[in-house]
Formats: sequence, structure tokens, C-alpha cells
Amino acid sequence: MQERLMVALDVSNREQALAMRERLGSAVGWLKVGLRLFVAEGPELVRQLKSTHRIFLDLKFHDIPNTVAQAVESAGGLGVDMVNVHAGGGASMLRAAAEAKKDFPAMKLIAVTVLTSDPMSAERARRLVLDRAMLARDCGLDGVVCSVHEVEAIKRACGRDFLTVTPGIRWAGQDAQDQKRVAGPDMAVRVGSDFLVIGRPILQAADPLAAAAEALVMMRKAAEAISE
Repeated sequence: MQERLMVALDVSNREQALAMRERLGSAVGWLKVGLRLFVAEGPELVRQLKSTHRIFLDLKFHDIPNTVAQAVESAGGLGVDMVNVHAGGGASMLRAAAEAKKDFPAMKLIAVTVLTSDPMSAERARRLVLDRAMLARDCGLDGVVCSVHEVEAIKRACGRDFLTVTPGIRWAGQDAQDQKRVAGPDMAVRVGSDFLVIGRPILQAADPLAAAAEALVMMRKAAEAISE
């Protein structure tokens, strides 16, 4: 389960990021670097984090096709294991990104569908997420970012090998904060999420390692129940 848990390093600087990496150690397999940390510290920190963990570079590229293709190439050159674009950029942009990714076969390219903070209705979100997931698949991407609530429909439409990366993970009465479509780690595993992205419930915990361990226990129990 460690290889399915991504901790979002939504911190402000290198020192905080490296300190959190040390606290979590090998309990998690992935670290996610988003806009805040990347803008503050840049590629060099990504390389440093890559020395111990798999890296998901979460910058949601959304621009003209050529610019996005070049950004994907730069991410590949940086050595990250996963990078994302925004499906709202359309088919031409997605195809250009997929073409650029071919030079980096080990790197996964995924598309953001609808942000889990978006307040749109659940039914509207489900339809839009599914439409964008199928578009991403048809354009040659490896998967999508979606909420737990859309995973089963995406797997049915796009195939079991099409990756689903799910943020908005909360449990044990935790505050949803700005997230709208949330679910627990156990539910995420039950519906087939390939990767769970967890940020504040771990980062803001009194003991981040214990919080990560709690999530992993729920994930394992859910996986065991499925296999019985």
C-alpha cells in the first residue's frame, strides 16, 4: 500500500519539505510537489526529493499545445515519475502532451478532470469527469485525477489499467476544508483508486507518520476484504 499512497508536500519551502520527507521515511512511496512548493524552490528540490521517493509533479499544465508539450518534455528530463496536464485544454493539447511523453516511457502522464474543490453538483461533476477521462484515454494519456466518487465509472468506461489518482481523502471526522467530493482511504481502495493523494490530514497531524500509518491500515484492510 505504500506504493499507492502519495503525500502532497503542500509546504512553503525546502526545509519544511525535507523535514516532512524525513519524518515519513519509507512509510510512503510517493511525494507530490505542487505549485506552491515548485514555484518557491524549483527543479533542484524535485531532484533532491527524487533521490528517495517517486515524484508526482502536480502543475496541471494548461496552455497552447506546443507550450504544454515542451513542459512535459522538461518534466521528463527532470526525472519525475508522474506529471499532469488539465483536460480542459482540449484534444489537441492532450495529444501534444502524449506525443512529448513518448520519449519518457517510464513517466506517467495523467489529466486533471474536475477539481475536487469544485462546488458543482455531483451529477454534473460525474458527467464532466467521465467525458474528460474518455478524452484523455483517446488522446493517449495514462490516466486521470478524479475524486473517489467517479473511479468506478471511469474504470468501466476506460478500462482497469487506466489510472485513477484520487485527492480529497478524509477520514475519522476530519474537516473537509476546501474539498467538496471527499472519501476515506478504505472507500478509495474499495472502488479501485490506483493512487491516493493525502495532504493536510497528514501534514497538519500532530504526528504525520502516525497519520500516514492510520491511512495505510485502512487501505490494507479494504484490500484484504476485497481479496476474500
